[in-house]
Amino acid sequence: MPLAIYMLGLAVFAQGTSEFMLSGLVPDIAADLHVSVPAAGALTSAFAAGMIVGAPLMAVLSLRWPRRRALLVFLTVFLLVHVVGATTTSFGVLLAMRVLGAVANAGFLAVGLATAAAMAGPRATGRATSVLLGGVTLACVVGVPAGAVLGQLWGWRSAFWAVAAVSVPAVVAILRSVPATAPDAAAPGARRELRALRRPRLQVTLLLAALVNGATFCTFTYLAPVVTDVSGYGTRWVPVLLALFGLGAFAGVTAGGRLADTRPMRLLVPGGLALLAGWLLFALTAGSAVVALPLVLVQGALSFAVGSTLIAQVLRTAVEAPSLGGSFATAALNVGAAAGPLLGGAAIGAGLGYRSPLWVSALLVALAFAAAGAALAVRRAGGSAREEVPAS
Repeated sequence: MPLAIYMLGLAVFAQGTSEFMLSGLVPDIAADLHVSVPAAGALTSAFAAGMIVGAPLMAVLSLRWPRRRALLVFLTVFLLVHVVGATTTSFGVLLAMRVLGAVANAGFLAVGLATAAAMAGPRATGRATSVLLGGVTLACVVGVPAGAVLGQLWGWRSAFWAVAAVSVPAVVAILRSVPATAPDAAAPGARRELRALRRPRLQVTLLLAALVNGATFCTFTYLAPVVTDVSGYGTRWVPVLLALFGLGAFAGVTAGGRLADTRPMRLLVPGGLALLAGWLLFALTAGSAVVALPLVLVQGALSFAVGSTLIAQVLRTAVEAPSLGGSFATAALNVGAAAGPLLGGAAIGAGLGYRSPLWVSALLVALAFAAAGAALAVRRAGGSAREEVPAS
């Protein structure tokens, strides 16, 4: 695996830390900038919205750029946004910086996925994808807890400075390690890439990725109240269990990356069934601290093993849309990351209790299987109909 791919993973680690670190910083930001806690919580929603919109938009705008230039522009903007965020005293400016940072993050991840897949080659697309998505899981394990500690020691601004500092070596590494290739004049334009993205198989895979990721972040977002109010753990166990989920996610994305290149369906079908069974079992047994502990690890592993394999399948299927394929994969991930917590929150708000996000996660994975089954049935019916048409 080329060194440049690991450098892209380092940048994704910094970006993943930025995306999730506000979970432990919102009260301090609200107090410092004189806004309510719900208003400060909008910083997370703004980041998710910027990721969803930014991925395809930035991919189109940078379509004719050399990939190294696009990566450097997006990462540099991301770095500068965090410098501004760390120094501003205006909540409005911070909110704008979160949106701009998310757009730059989305553009980087979209181009980064395409770059990693191209550098690794078709036989190692899954491994390359797992390296980049592994940066997100490491952010959950290391970056987010570290950001919370920095916030407690030196204030929330120190976490923003830390993200900017981690981005600096990534900029230098990409400048040195990513090949400085000229844009391919023969590469398909935006219209041709968009036409390629209309393929039903690709659209179904994007839908499955969004549903599985929605299930993942539905429970992950509310894991703290699940394990404290339902499983009976003390609050001091929350960082441990969050890190355990992240460790499982890192193991799952690593293992999934290797299997995705050789036996993707053997991972997706049994792994998806195990993921569904795990969410159901977790929902039924969440009141047992003994059972909840291993399930946090297992569900983290299965969620990211299946999710990263689906993203690898998107990149492999979208060979005629190398730039926009990565952007739509990024958007699908973030649609799930935004919708899952909203659905879980709606279930809690409806009075169904803190166990309800687990049931919602199970429902989303079940919907993924239903969508895949319906798409397979339609494809087989279409094939049978074509076979019945006599040759002219």
